[in-house]
Amino acid sequence: MKTRRAMLSGTWYSGTASGCRQEIEFFIKNSTVLPDPSCPVVGGIVPHAGWYYSGSIACDVIRLLSSGVSSPDALVIFGTHLYPDAPFTIMKEGAWETPLGNVAIHEPLARELSLLAPFETEASEDDVPDNTIEVQLPFIKYFWNHIKIVPIGAPPSPKSVEMGKTVAAVARKMGLNIVVLGSTDLTHYGPNYGYTPQGRGKAALQWARDSNDRSVIDAILSMNPLSIIEEARKNHNACCAGAAAAALSAGMALGAVRSKLVTYTTSHEKSPGESFVGYAGIVF
Repeated sequence: MKTRRAMLSGTWYSGTASGCRQEIEFFIKNSTVLPDPSCPVVGGIVPHAGWYYSGSIACDVIRLLSSGVSSPDALVIFGTHLYPDAPFTIMKEGAWETPLGNVAIHEPLARELSLLAPFETEASEDDVPDNTIEVQLPFIKYFWNHIKIVPIGAPPSPKSVEMGKTVAAVARKMGLNIVVLGSTDLTHYGPNYGYTPQGRGKAALQWARDSNDRSVIDAILSMNPLSIIEEARKNHNACCAGAAAAALSAGMALGAVRSKLVTYTTSHEKSPGESFVGYAGIVF
């Protein structure tokens, strides 16, 4: 079996099994987020910075999904930094390494999707790091030890909304019970990112939090996948808008009727400065 290396372990998150478990269990112990049995979930949105910055948020979302869907057949995770006109990518076979053990690809689902959509196949031995997906995998392995995944790169284009629908339809046709996850960070603000429309200082931070990030969060909460793409194009408030839109679209096709904001924060809370990034965890 071809295995894609965990290229960010030891830097973005712990490089050992015991380190990952300890950190995940620390996140769980210190979380105030509780599962709500009255609100079944089918998917979510997670941030993808290093665990120091946003790992607790990703952990909360994936834990909520695991409590609502205990034994899914597969998890489809949308991510990857792509241009609007880029092709979709998919990992069709093999496994992805994590310190907690490899996560296998759900090859039948990936193969069926590849027959129906314009994918550019991403080789399992690819040495290009992809933080959008890799940093989620130890959480996925921890909460669903034997789950298989289909990683899909979704460009920030309306076609990603259609891809979400396609994923849900194919899974349903195959009789598979799937969970969907979209990976995106929010506004990248400050001189480090070349984006300072509100200058610098406290007022800029407040604008990024309360206005710019809030706009794209509201688009997700209003269950409008296409508006996520539009928001990101106009306001630079989602770095992987296609992934978020695809996940929400798939979730809606799977029966989701509302979204809930689980947690929101920025990197400024961990590392104050003039440059910072917004992070949101959402379930639907």
